Amino acid sequence: MTNKPQKLELTWIGKDEQPRLEPRILIEDPERSYGDKNSGNMLIHGDNLLALKALEQDFAGSVKCVYIDLPFNTQQAFEHYDDGLEHSIWLRLIRDRLSIIRRLLSNDGTLFVHIDDNELGYLIVLLDEIFGRANRISIVTFKQGSATGHKAINPGVVSTSNFIVIFAKNKAFWTPNRVFTARGERDKRYGQYIENYNDNFMRWRFITLTNAFADSLRLPERGIKKVLGDEYEKRLSEFVAEHAKRIVRLARPDYNAVSSDARRIIDVSRTNKKEVMLLKREGYSDMYFVGGERILFYSDKLKLIDGDYVAGEPLTSIWDDVLSNNLHNEGGVEFPKGKKPETLVKRCFDLATNPGDLVLDSFLGSGTTAAVAHKMKRRWIGIELGDHCNTHCLPRLKKVIDGMDQGGISKAVNWQGGGGFKYYYLAPSLLKGDKYGNWIIDERYNADMLAAAMAKHEGFKYSPDEAVYWKQGKSTEKDYIFTTTKFITVEFLDKIHEEMQYDESLLICCKSFSKACKDRYPNITVKKIPNMLLGRCEFGREDYSLNIVNMPVNPEEPEFIPRGPATLEKEKKKSKKKSQQAEPALFDTEEE
Repeated sequence: MTNKPQKLELTWIGKDEQPRLEPRILIEDPERSYGDKNSGNMLIHGDNLLALKALEQDFAGSVKCVYIDLPFNTQQAFEHYDDGLEHSIWLRLIRDRLSIIRRLLSNDGTLFVHIDDNELGYLIVLLDEIFGRANRISIVTFKQGSATGHKAINPGVVSTSNFIVIFAKNKAFWTPNRVFTARGERDKRYGQYIENYNDNFMRWRFITLTNAFADSLRLPERGIKKVLGDEYEKRLSEFVAEHAKRIVRLARPDYNAVSSDARRIIDVSRTNKKEVMLLKREGYSDMYFVGGERILFYSDKLKLIDGDYVAGEPLTSIWDDVLSNNLHNEGGVEFPKGKKPETLVKRCFDLATNPGDLVLDSFLGSGTTAAVAHKMKRRWIGIELGDHCNTHCLPRLKKVIDGMDQGGISKAVNWQGGGGFKYYYLAPSLLKGDKYGNWIIDERYNADMLAAAMAKHEGFKYSPDEAVYWKQGKSTEKDYIFTTTKFITVEFLDKIHEEMQYDESLLICCKSFSKACKDRYPNITVKKIPNMLLGRCEFGREDYSLNIVNMPVNPEEPEFIPRGPATLEKEKKKSKKKSQQAEPALFDTEEE
C-alpha cells in the first residue's frame, strides 16, 4: 500500500466547487467609446469573473501586469461595495478570479494585490497555491493613514497600514525595473565641498559644506543658521541639489570586497594622504580616493523621481511615503473609502512595466488604475460591474484623454492628454429557458453575435472572411467554423465542400440539418445548436459578483457593536429576523 503524497494547502468549505463559466462575447458601445478607438484600451462594464473569462481566449499570456484592489472582507457595508463575506465564500470567489488572472499574465508578468490585514494571511497562502510559493516576490506594507481622529480613541494597536502582495507569473522570467524613492531629508553625511571642481582632480581643494554655502550668500559661516532661521535647511538643501557634483563625503571602503586594482590604489593613497587618486573602470563609474578613503559624490545619490532629480534610495518593502490624503481631488470623482492614490499604482507600474505594456484591473472601482496606466502610456483593460463604471470611471477617463485631469501623477509624467478607449459590455447568456423548460438561443443574439459566440465556445478566433461567407473564424490556418440558423441540406453542404481545399476542415453549427449531412464528408462536422452546448457551462447566470447581500449568519457568533445594551439587543433581534427571511442562494444580489 502506497501513501498518498501530501502537500500544504488552504482548505475551506466549497473549495472543490468550480464555476462552469460561459465564455461570453464582448459588445462595443460606440456611444460610450471615446478618443482614439484604435489605442487598444478597453473599459468593460460587467461581472468581472465573466469578463475575465471573456478575455481569456484572446489575451491569455499577454498581460504584463495586473493590479487589483480586492474587497477587504471587513464585515462593513460601504456605499459602493457590500464588503462583508464569510471567509470561505470570499476565498472561493477570489480563487476563481485569480486563477484566470494567472492564465492572462505573460511569463514575465507581475500581480499586485492590495489588501488589508483581515484576509492577508489567507490571501498569501491562496496565492502560494495558485502561483507557486517560489514566485512570491514581496509583501509590501503601505501606510494607509495616520493614528489620528477616531482611530486614536480606541485602546490597543491602531491600524494604519494596508498591504501590497506581489507575485510573479514565473520568477525565472521576471525582470523588474530599478525603482528609487525620495529620501525624506538631505543626507547630512555629505559635508564637504570641492572648491575647484573644474580643475584637474589632483589639485582639488576641499572645504566644509557650510563654508561653501555661506560664501554663496556672501555671509559669514559663523552664525549663518541664526541669520536664516527657519529658512536655513530649505536654502541649504537647494544649494546641495544645485551643486551636487561638488558635494562629497569620505568613506572607508571594505578592503576585502573591492578589486585588486582598488586595493592597490588604496594602499598608495594611504601613504599620500593629500593627493587625490583615480581608478578608471570599464562599464562602471570611476572611483576617487584620498588618504585611503573613497570620495563619494552627492550627485550619485540623485535619481529622477516623478520628474525631479532628488536624493533617492532603492525601493524597500515599506512604502510610507505614498500618502492617501487629499484623494478627493484625484480624478474629479467622489469614492469614499475606496479610491487609491495614483502615486501608489504608478509605483507598481514603475517596478513591473514599460510604456506600451498591457495592464489589467478587474476591480476598477473609481478608475484609478486605468487613469494611471493611460497617463504612463501603458495599454490597459479595466473591468467594473457597478454603476460607477458609468458615473465614475467613464467621466474620469474622458477627462484624462482630454487633458483636463491634471491631478494625481499628471505633473510627474507631464500628462497633456491624448489616446482613447473602447467601451464594452458583456453579451447576455447565449441560451435561456423557454416557458416549457427547453433551452433556446436568446432572441437578443443577431447573426453576427451568434457566429462570434459560437466561435468562442468552440475555441475559434472570430474573423469573418470578406470573400468566403462560410469562413467566419479559424482555429488554425486550415480549420474553420461556420454558424447559421438555416436548415442545412445535402445540396448546401455539397456546395460548400466543392469550394473547400483538400486540406481544409470545417465545423458547421446550425439549428437543424438533414440526417444525410451528418457523416457525408470526413472534413466537415455538422452540429446542432443548442444541443452541442448543453452541459458545458452555466447558461442564464449573469452575476458572479462579490456584492452578496444575503449572507449566511452564525447565530452563535456574538456581534460586536460599540453601542449601549438596549441598542445591541435590538440589533441582534433584527439580524436574526432578517436571516430567517433570506433566501439561501449565495449569489442573489437582489433584495427580497
